[in-house]
Amino acid sequence: MPTIPFDRRIKIAPSILSADFANFGAECRAVEAQGADWVHVDVMDGHFVPNITFGPATCAAIRPHIKGVMDVHLMIAPVDPYIEAFAQAGADIISAHLEAGPHIHRALQAIRATGKKAGLALNPGTGTDAVAHLLDMVDLICVMTVNPGFGGQKFIHSQIEKVRQLRAMIGDRPVHIEIDGGITTETAPLMARAGADVLVAGSAVFKGGSVSAPAAYGANIRAIRLAAESALPGTLA
Repeated sequence: MPTIPFDRRIKIAPSILSADFANFGAECRAVEAQGADWVHVDVMDGHFVPNITFGPATCAAIRPHIKGVMDVHLMIAPVDPYIEAFAQAGADIISAHLEAGPHIHRALQAIRATGKKAGLALNPGTGTDAVAHLLDMVDLICVMTVNPGFGGQKFIHSQIEKVRQLRAMIGDRPVHIEIDGGITTETAPLMARAGADVLVAGSAVFKGGSVSAPAAYGANIRAIRLAAESALPGTLA
């Protein structure tokens, strides 16, 4: 497993939800070779969100193909019974939704008990008040800028202010702010300026490319990174 040093430089995390499902291993290798910082895995259960994607077995299958960070976003409820399975499958970061159950503090404890980084995901309709007493339990806060369940949705602009609030709340804690949903070259700078440092992008990374023609992935990643970094006053570390 890779070590994950903390810094606030912009990181691009392609979501394999937009990859070729028949070539997951090759797709993971391709996006990393083309400059991806993390690989983001969106796990959906058809219950907490209106879609079904994949589970621990898929994570275990693609883990050998990922040299860097495997960032697993659990859009499932209940979440606690599955934390150990995703940890065993090789996740480096496991994010649970605040809305997925009544005991999110316990879920975050369980994630950290496996030795993994703990992420807290927030739906668009969830405010920042509930996060205040969890900040010392998390390594990452994932702000959903679309309603979870499907890729390719339109970016929800009200989440920009939420990110600003979270950045102020986090202060000097080593906590990443991740954005999931609707990230493009147009929205990336808005979120970077607000304080985000991890940008999940699905269709915006995978469009125009394939395993046999991965150069488009690299061009898309570089364009999103450049757009985000251009919004910053200087290099943050």
